Amino acid sequence: MPDAEDVRRIALSLPETGEKTAWSMPTFRVAGKMFATLPEDETSMAVRCPREERDELVLAEPGKFWVAGHEAQFAWIRVRLAALEDEGELRDILADSWRQAASPRLLEHHPELGLPAGE
Repeated sequence: MPDAEDVRRIALSLPETGEKTAWSMPTFRVAGKMFATLPEDETSMAVRCPREERDELVLAEPGKFWVAGHEAQFAWIRVRLAALEDEGELRDILADSWRQAASPRLLEHHPELGLPAGE
C-alpha cells in the first residue's frame, strides 16, 4: 500500500517538480504550479482532475476517491492512499495531475510521460 513517502518520492521524481509547504501541508508543484498535496494526516492526497472525470471517479470508486467540501468548486479530487492497488497506480495518478499543471514546453520535452487522452 502506497504511503505519504511514496507520494513524495514519486512526485519529486517528475520533471521540474519541487515541494513547498502551504496551508500547513506539503504541496508539490511543477514549475511553480501546484499539482498535488498531502492534506490532514497524510493518509490521502489531493490531485488535479477535470470535474467531469472527477464526478465519474467518485461515483465509480467512492472508497478510493472523494471531493472535499472546500474543493468542490475546483478541479481537484482526493485519493485515499490505502485504497490504491500499488505504486504504479499512484504514479499514474500523480503523472496525470502533473501533466495538467505542466506547461506545453515541459510536456513537449518529456514525451516519456505521455500526453493526456485526446491530445
